[in-house]
Amino acid sequence: MVVQIVRFKSGLPEEEVIKTCEDRAPDYRAQDGLIQKYYLKYSDTNEYGAVYIWDSQDALDAFNKSELRKTIPEAYQVQGAPDIGTAEVIMTLRSE
Repeated sequence: MVVQIVRFKSGLPEEEVIKTCEDRAPDYRAQDGLIQKYYLKYSDTNEYGAVYIWDSQDALDAFNKSELRKTIPEAYQVQGAPDIGTAEVIMTLRSE
């Protein structure tokens, strides 16, 4: 399992960020290998982000090459470079 955490500044008002999340959710549900996605708001910095849980590095790599991934900056009017981190899961607290 692989976790990817993304954080970015958006040029959209919060209501539009939420609507964009909702509108694009079916595309993420259809993404092969995506176990879960958590949508985030950092209230202290007025930034947004996501935590993606992937079943494998191959699934994450395929997503990173996808059209869905390529449209993120425009869809959310991302300002500047997003902060993106990836880590391999070594243990889970709860069984699936």
